[in-house]
Amino acid sequence: MSPRPLQPEVRNALLEAAASVLAEEGPGGLSSRRLAKDVGTSSTAVYTYFGSMNDLVRAIVHEGFARLNVSMTAIGDSDDPVADVVAHGRVYRWNAFHHTHLYQVMLGLGNVAGFSLTDDDRRHGRYVLDILIASVRRCMDGGRFREGDAELVAHQFWTALHGIVTLELGGYLFEPYDAESCFHAQVHSLLVGNGDDRRAAHASMRRAVDIADRALNGA
Repeated sequence: MSPRPLQPEVRNALLEAAASVLAEEGPGGLSSRRLAKDVGTSSTAVYTYFGSMNDLVRAIVHEGFARLNVSMTAIGDSDDPVADVVAHGRVYRWNAFHHTHLYQVMLGLGNVAGFSLTDDDRRHGRYVLDILIASVRRCMDGGRFREGDAELVAHQFWTALHGIVTLELGGYLFEPYDAESCFHAQVHSLLVGNGDDRRAAHASMRRAVDIADRALNGA
């Protein structure tokens, strides 16, 4: 008798359930029996689909970045690279709220203590950052940003955005300084700080809303 084929929906359900447990309860609540009960499958499913609990946690990290990559890639290159940079930020925020548990685990906000994630695991998602780096470089090539280290500028955007998203997820930002207001002010400051004209930056930020919406609707 040939082995029963693996089912992608079961694998995805295990990923989602494990990410939820790690983000909300920490590693103490994570077990193959708990996941089997939550998903409605056998207690051996984790080992069938992932090999080990460590491999399951590693797969959560990879899956989180893969989903972010789908949305980031969908932005493409418009004729306004500054708008594209801002759109990447909007998509990043959207991803964090639509895949919250995966996001928390993949960036270390979920508790993964006791699982052997390596530096290579944490560097895995850099291919997503490369998309932002390319957009920043286009801003420099087009004269909107000063010439410089595109990778460093991309890190500036990423760290600023990650801080806003972390506070937003935690419910710490309130009107009049809610997440959208903070996002707008922080991103505009970064655009101008890297050499863009203030009015041009505002115009690109308005265009970024449509660019991000089109990417998300098609992703």
